[in-house]
Amino acid sequence: MARVENLFTDKGMKVVAGLSLQEREAKMVVALLKNYCHLEKRISETNTLVDELHGKMAYARLIQTAPWFGKFFSVLVAVEIEDIKRFEEVRKLNAYAGMIPLTHSSGERSFDGKIIKAGNRWLRWAVVEAVWPSLRADFDLGCYYERIKRGKGRTQRKLRQPGDC
Repeated sequence: MARVENLFTDKGMKVVAGLSLQEREAKMVVALLKNYCHLEKRISETNTLVDELHGKMAYARLIQTAPWFGKFFSVLVAVEIEDIKRFEEVRKLNAYAGMIPLTHSSGERSFDGKIIKAGNRWLRWAVVEAVWPSLRADFDLGCYYERIKRGKGRTQRKLRQPGDC
């Protein structure tokens, strides 16, 4: 049997398809390979659509100039926002995206909690996902995140050791 580095290449697929397996396992492998090929085709179609939308949407190209926003997330954000002019203020866009924290207030005390679940979940997902690489790449931003995280007292993704910042 040939050894391949990556099963998800033409050579790797031929190796998997040529394995000597019992009938039940062989049928399962064939079904899984068909499913994989189907998903690869759908991904290719989606990438083509994203490329087309990116070419047509000036907002998407503008959003992509922001650090860590690739073509996919810039198109997603542009589609979900539609027309930025419909938001009179930045805080209204933040509320629409669900990027504002839940606030509990009593008397003179106020506590900010997690981000709210209301809002556009796709827009919120795109923005949150675009932030993670920036926290790893920008040391000062990563340290700021670690300080805020310690203040919140939650266990979240670990980016740096506590003594680093």
